[in-house]
Amino acid sequence: MCGVFGIFNHPEAANLTYLGLHALQHRGQESGGVVTSDEGTLHAVRKMGLVSDIFNRRKLERLPGRVAIGHVRYTTAGGSLPKNVQPLTAESRHGAVAIAHNGNIVNAESIRDRLEDKGAIFTSNSDTEVVLQLLARSRGMTLLDRVAEVLGELRGAYSIVMVLGDRIIAARDPHGFRPLILGRMPGYDDCYVVASETCAFDLIGAERIRDIAPGEILEISARGLKETTRSPEPRRACVFEHVYFARPDSVLDGTSVYEVRFKMGELLADEKPCDADVVIPVPDSGVVASMGYARKSSLPFEMGLIRNHYVGRTFIEPKDSIRHFGVKLKLNPVPRLLKGKRVVVVDDSIVRGTTSRKIVKMIRSAGAREVHVRISSPPVTWPCYYGIDTPTRKELIASSHTPDEIARYITADSVEYLSPEGLMASVGGDSGYCTACFTGEYPVQIATPPSRRQLRLVEV
Repeated sequence: MCGVFGIFNHPEAANLTYLGLHALQHRGQESGGVVTSDEGTLHAVRKMGLVSDIFNRRKLERLPGRVAIGHVRYTTAGGSLPKNVQPLTAESRHGAVAIAHNGNIVNAESIRDRLEDKGAIFTSNSDTEVVLQLLARSRGMTLLDRVAEVLGELRGAYSIVMVLGDRIIAARDPHGFRPLILGRMPGYDDCYVVASETCAFDLIGAERIRDIAPGEILEISARGLKETTRSPEPRRACVFEHVYFARPDSVLDGTSVYEVRFKMGELLADEKPCDADVVIPVPDSGVVASMGYARKSSLPFEMGLIRNHYVGRTFIEPKDSIRHFGVKLKLNPVPRLLKGKRVVVVDDSIVRGTTSRKIVKMIRSAGAREVHVRISSPPVTWPCYYGIDTPTRKELIASSHTPDEIARYITADSVEYLSPEGLMASVGGDSGYCTACFTGEYPVQIATPPSRRQLRLVEV
């Protein structure tokens, strides 16, 4: 996951980046940061925690300049540590540079080993830092030459926003695994914005221009936009962005996430109907699909589970006094809607099954007569190496259990999934998407999963 944001040529660049990161907070809650460029001098505020906890008026005033990039982090490669908070910054003979990255570079370890053999010293264990190291060593004649040379060495998923001097570079990997979108601020001359999702544009009043194409490198400077496109590979945008990651009010690659999820729910109802009294979602990821399921089934839709939106990480949990403490912090059933009812509960996926088991038991404890689980995507049976922190395959319950076996484990009366064909129909066709987490067919092969090096120095 992770969310990236950048803005060029705006007098309130830092403030708008802060707002953009607010809109992208769902993509990463572990850390956040903003880096601005003031006539080539970089200013940074980066910290562990949520955007609202990191920034205040005083800190934003310490970020001058008309150019800024920002990042919210969800840890995949590298640990959840202060050293890995982005945007990362560095000095080189080409000038100061800052980078924010969404995705996983699957050959980062081999590049890192090669650079360390040549004397490179790394300050983090994030895969993103190899980009900075490669850029510092590039001998390309122009900035775009150097960036193209560096990105040509990378394999895997990367949507990148960089500040180099007074310019922004935005780039997407040749498969287009992760989203990256270009926009414009109306009323400001040559003020451009890039972000992981259009919901960030909506908050600050920017207009969407287009998606940055797979394999494209875009330079934004006082001279305008300069585009370079490397030879793209077959487009393989992550279909799980539509299933879960993206906010439903976003538009990715020209497709409404809301409409896709609603269609998933409708097709799920067609494929896996159920004699029931009410349809409820697991909020928030299951809400739109459950609405589609309810409408297609002609069943009442109710918010039978209420989510607490103000829950952070819980470091102290009672071991015995409260059963299912973690889930109960986030969700609470409404007994008057569930008691004596045959309930269909719709969610986007089942990973290990432990959370689903707690949710089903919670619904039963509220008086439900039957609980039928419907999942708006196919079974997740393979890990993702392109930017999602999924467990190993043996930890994925659907890789070794049938839907009936999963139903028994999570104590549901039934468990059914949307078919792969239904998923592809929901997104408008069976081409152009990565479905490796469902099929095991990886567009970019890796010999071994990316390692997770431990830092030799841990700041506390």
